[in-house]
Amino acid sequence: MKIFHISALTLVIFLSACSSISVNEYSKNTPKLVAREFFNGDLTAHGVVKNRSGKVIRYFNATIKAYWENDVGTLEEKFIFNDGEIQYRTWKLVPNKNNPALFSATAGDVIGTGKGQTSGNAFNLNYLLSVKHNDSSINVGVDDWMWLIDEKTLLNESTLTKFGFKVGSVQLVINKS
Repeated sequence: MKIFHISALTLVIFLSACSSISVNEYSKNTPKLVAREFFNGDLTAHGVVKNRSGKVIRYFNATIKAYWENDVGTLEEKFIFNDGEIQYRTWKLVPNKNNPALFSATAGDVIGTGKGQTSGNAFNLNYLLSVKHNDSSINVGVDDWMWLIDEKTLLNESTLTKFGFKVGSVQLVINKS
């Protein structure tokens, strides 16, 4: 029986290692996502939040005011959920001076600094997010993927994890005005 558990664990580790996708796999995809260009001006977002089994549990619309000053991008987001809750988040995106495809990202409910990278039409951002849960909050890992579909449309998919297990996801479309 112990051999089975070791083999199963080895299989899980192997499959997990094989399943990660590098943002560089999108390097030849067009249109090219230039964060400074797309995340500039007025944007709207429309999406859903899913639980760990994939059931939609919330819907939302958002407005985003995006601008750049001194090489720092600011995204002021306002989310309005179908249950009436309103959430605000302000992101700061800072490109790496030596490699502008690499970004650091911070926000009020992000623990530490997120790390992001663009390549081709894709942007991948990983961070730890503090999420309200009952009367407290929990920290969840976010693997945030964005793909530029055309110059005005960005598709976004985020996987939320806790202790390495998927606990939810968010899918949304961001439109540039």
